[in-house]
Amino acid sequence: MARNKYDIDEQLETPFDLRHMKRAMVYVSRYKWKMILSLSLSAAAVIIGLFGPVITQYAIDKAIPSGNKKLVLLMGGLLLLTIVVNVIFATIRSRIMTKVGQDIIFDIRTDLFEHLQRLSFEYYDSRPHGKILVRIINYVNSVSDTLSNGIITFILELFNLVFITVFMFAMHWKMALVILAGVPVLMTFILIIKNKQRRAWQAVSNKSSNLNAYLHEGIVGVKVTQLFRREEENDAIFARLSEAYRKDWMKAVTYNNLLWPTVDTISATISAAIYMVGLLVIGPASVSLGTIVAMSGYASRFWQPILNLANLFNNFINAISYLERIFETLDEPVRVQDKENAEVLPPIEGNVRFDKVTFAYDESKTVLDDLSFSVEKGQSVALVGPTGAGKTTIVNLISRFYDVNSGAVLVDEHNVSDVTLKSLRSQMGIMLQDSVVFSGTIADNIRYGKLDATMDEIVAACKTVRADEFIQEFPKGYDTEITEGGSTLSQGQKQLIAFARTLISDPKILVLDEATSSIDAKTEKLLQEGLERLLEGRTSFIIAHRLSTIKNCDKIMYVSNMGITESGTHEELLAKKGDYWKLYNARQEMDEPAAV
Repeated sequence: MARNKYDIDEQLETPFDLRHMKRAMVYVSRYKWKMILSLSLSAAAVIIGLFGPVITQYAIDKAIPSGNKKLVLLMGGLLLLTIVVNVIFATIRSRIMTKVGQDIIFDIRTDLFEHLQRLSFEYYDSRPHGKILVRIINYVNSVSDTLSNGIITFILELFNLVFITVFMFAMHWKMALVILAGVPVLMTFILIIKNKQRRAWQAVSNKSSNLNAYLHEGIVGVKVTQLFRREEENDAIFARLSEAYRKDWMKAVTYNNLLWPTVDTISATISAAIYMVGLLVIGPASVSLGTIVAMSGYASRFWQPILNLANLFNNFINAISYLERIFETLDEPVRVQDKENAEVLPPIEGNVRFDKVTFAYDESKTVLDDLSFSVEKGQSVALVGPTGAGKTTIVNLISRFYDVNSGAVLVDEHNVSDVTLKSLRSQMGIMLQDSVVFSGTIADNIRYGKLDATMDEIVAACKTVRADEFIQEFPKGYDTEITEGGSTLSQGQKQLIAFARTLISDPKILVLDEATSSIDAKTEKLLQEGLERLLEGRTSFIIAHRLSTIKNCDKIMYVSNMGITESGTHEELLAKKGDYWKLYNARQEMDEPAAV
């Protein structure tokens, strides 16, 4: 799909509306009492601070002309006290809201991660992992301050404006009207640029997503890059993506930077108008110098919260584009999940049946068409056939990593769609084609398959798959730390660890998808001895890289043409001289491992 490419801008599924903010407020409401406390402290500081111009007016009009030094010092002390109270309350509020902001980040990020873990393979197949990571890390960080401090500041600044307006009209209503005259001009300007700002920040989020996707891809594939000497070409691609991000960022910032000079210009114009109107229009007879100075102070205070609101508006526009991405991810449907009335799958014996199963990854290509077959408990079944025929798809449907389009997959006659995923997969051991190991010790990686496994169980599983020998060669043995991606291990060693992790879960149904593809022939022979004991009494599905691995299976099914064209034992299929016979003889002539 197009969106799977790192340099394709993602299109939003739905435009932003107030429902996004309502959803965001769910996270905010969890900390409403801390926010109310913070708001109360700030509101008290605002009210105390608003008495500053009143104190200044009294000092200019009364204390200074009368020559009363004690009164002047008292006025100065009161003015200093208002400043100190503001600083103390602001510090307390900052500490409270910093914690609230981090709590909101934690909640949103936790919900995102939990949702991502439940999404089906289809979601991850269709987009670069870097574009997923940027939403969990960058976008959540970007909205946290807006949802915590931003909301408090917004309410506080509105509160501030109301009280400043009341104080201004109480002091001199005509001068107050002069100050308010600039508000319609600013509102008109904001309405003109707000949509352009939102589109600009949407573009920035797209370019940030693209850049992170390519960066993740470059780090994961650095060995291949160096092997094929692609450094210069990759540098050029990264430079192009970085330039696109820089260009859109500068455009968005340009819109942001239009607001504060506009507010400053209006504020400066109004300040000049106060003195002109006060001295030339109203006249000294109707307004004192102290009143003019006090109103000038209120004008400065009036436009400061407006400037703060303008900056909050910029942050709000940025947050909108990120919230859209966050909620788009949270709204991604979990296509494979438990039904409302899903039952717990009881302990199984391992019978598997496909009943007229049809499946397609997308509408353009059907992979399996009306497929039916049965496997009895304890049987070992090998799936062979050309690449892309549907071998891995069959085992993925048994594990219900995808849902069938029609028909049913049954385990012990229980439709896998009608039982809980946990009860189904907990009784299955699945080793996929790619061996993934995690950061941590070797023992931790093996215990991933059974969290309460003892060291004796871990060692026993490793001995069965012949992993114990190489693990014991490490100085710390099972306590050896593995780096991210297992870069200190060979591919074969990672596969053996993954094998032990799968086997320790003691599954009733075992799926081995190219499980021995990275193991040398000698180790595979030793491993085969352990597997024969392990597979006894278990139903197993094996997609093998080598013909020698599947010759002794109870049943071999040749997958081709959207279904199974041949089925039987090794000897039976050779006697038919069909597709399997051709494959076997072709590989015998080549005298090398067969890709089956």
